Amino acid sequence: MPESTLQPGATQLGESDIAYPGWKVVLAGFFGVMVSFAAIVPYTFGLFIKPLTASFGWHREATSAGFSIAALTVAAASPGLGFLLDRYKPRRIILPCILIFSVAYASLALLTPHLTHFYLTYFLIGLVGNGTAYIGYSRAISTWFNRRRGFALSIMLAGSALGAMLLPVLAQAVITHLGWRNAYLILGLLAFAVGFPLTAAFVRERSVAHQDQDVSTELGEPVAKALATPAFWIIAATVCLYAISVNGAIAHLSALLTDRGVSTGGAAWAVSIIGATGLVGRLLTGLFLDRFFGPRVSQIMLLMTVVGIVLLSVANSLTAGLIAAALIGFSMGSEGDITPYLLGRYFGLKRFSTLYALTWTTYAIGGATGPILVGRVFDTLGSYRPITIQLLALPALIPCLLMFALPRYSIHGTTPTIAIIPDPQPAESVH
Repeated sequence: MPESTLQPGATQLGESDIAYPGWKVVLAGFFGVMVSFAAIVPYTFGLFIKPLTASFGWHREATSAGFSIAALTVAAASPGLGFLLDRYKPRRIILPCILIFSVAYASLALLTPHLTHFYLTYFLIGLVGNGTAYIGYSRAISTWFNRRRGFALSIMLAGSALGAMLLPVLAQAVITHLGWRNAYLILGLLAFAVGFPLTAAFVRERSVAHQDQDVSTELGEPVAKALATPAFWIIAATVCLYAISVNGAIAHLSALLTDRGVSTGGAAWAVSIIGATGLVGRLLTGLFLDRFFGPRVSQIMLLMTVVGIVLLSVANSLTAGLIAAALIGFSMGSEGDITPYLLGRYFGLKRFSTLYALTWTTYAIGGATGPILVGRVFDTLGSYRPITIQLLALPALIPCLLMFALPRYSIHGTTPTIAIIPDPQPAESVH
């Protein structure tokens, strides 16, 4: 489909009109993310551990290392993918990434007993993983939306939450009835069949001639200049610290609850509610971002994380565990919306993907750190003591204070001047 097919009527229709061409990009992004690395790998990997152990005799630690390889590769490869997305049309990067990801994932159906085979495949999956997920779609969507950008991004990001709810159920059903090899094959084919055609048909940036000045890909800070501002590092630090708290809590949620007498079934419900409330959190946060100052929205969601973790630290019943998980899940869904939104507002879209990818690297660092810290403390003390989990809330609390230092949004991508703003205006009123 040529680029021009999305342009007629674009200047006459507003962002709130359902016929506005940008919503086709959002819808394609929603389904693309739903079957992307972000939904398939984290939420289905654990389902294959026991079948692989039974088939090949691999130790669980050795099998789990495949996920670690993919996660670390995503962290290392994301800045490079962001660099490419800022220089080429999104489809030119996203489509090859979907193709490679789908083929590599489906090829796991042909796994041999050699762990090296398993590790190399997950390395390849991690190499292109973020190209199938948020980074590429976020840039394309941001060129189409200004006043409704928060909501548009939230719909795209909600795709991963829906995938997290549906794909594990599908994968487990296939493993049970058709075996783990067919499960890998079907998930790989699904990633291609859903993501590739929709992305090819609809995902593209708005042409420069039709872009509003505030959403122009021709305007924005160079990467080096953005990295020299405190604003970028406040956002990056927020992402990293938040990941320490959330991933540390989620990784040990089930074990903590079962240690305190909650049934394994109840603990599973607590884990599943995270995905459900995360979906709601993303959609509501998108609406909030379009109406209120982004850093204040972020602070509220971070405080929900803190409250959820503190409640989890003293949870001795299923009810308390479910409430804590719901709060954590709601805020977890929201933070994914806020980061790309703030980056676009403060630094423009010219180097948006590169900057977004760099924050993904900081998230991966924090995400890998949190579970290890909690695990080490547990091994040392022999239990999940309340004070241990409460300290895990501290990294999420620190960014609440840092956010007060973020300024009003910059105009047309100019560098913000850091200052404490006691009464910031809503997003649309400062453009």
